[in-house]
Amino acid sequence: MGKYFSPGLVLFPIVFLLAGMLFFLRAKEAGALSLDEIIAKTQRAYEKTTGLKADFIQETTIKSMSRTEREEGVFYFKNPRRMVWNYTKPKTKKLVINPQTAWFYIPEDGVVYIQDAEGVFKSRIGIRFLSGLGNLQEDFRCAFAAPEHVDQEGNYLFKLAPREPDWGIGELFIAIDKETFHINRLSFADTYGNTTQLYFRNIKINNKLPDKMFSFSPPAGVDVYK
Repeated sequence: MGKYFSPGLVLFPIVFLLAGMLFFLRAKEAGALSLDEIIAKTQRAYEKTTGLKADFIQETTIKSMSRTEREEGVFYFKNPRRMVWNYTKPKTKKLVINPQTAWFYIPEDGVVYIQDAEGVFKSRIGIRFLSGLGNLQEDFRCAFAAPEHVDQEGNYLFKLAPREPDWGIGELFIAIDKETFHINRLSFADTYGNTTQLYFRNIKINNKLPDKMFSFSPPAGVDVYK
């Protein structure tokens, strides 16, 4: 691995996860909802979200190598633009981002990669979402996924297409839980044909997460690359 961690394999899934993970809400009304109603409700919930914690499973298929990698861990987010990804399986690693700095720590390699946060969030749409300014209808063309609008469990299936091609993907597919209305699955492919699937469990919203957990001090003895 070089002196810079790859945004294609690490940071793009992070950005898209946040764009998806923030679209959850609690369902209060009974009966079927239209596309516009779901979008309006998810947008309102997104704007009210201060933080969240969730278990995640990430499966990334690298097209050039015909290989799928599965990773698990715990994700934390605090608005604005703070997140921690604690990968626990199959290998331990940690990605920490705050509005100023991003750290990517790989204990097995004994290295920490440090990058300016603005460089990580170079996508204008990504910055809008992660700074609490994103708007579903302004930033995406939203539609129910075809041919089915729901999966076998009755969860809503959506297709989101960025209005501006600066994320490096074509379409983002998400599944919204029919009862809790939080995102429980999303998938996308990048411009190189690599695909990523993310599954979320045990989501807890508006946690009182301290700012200090979104900072990182490299352990003694590790190599630090900036």
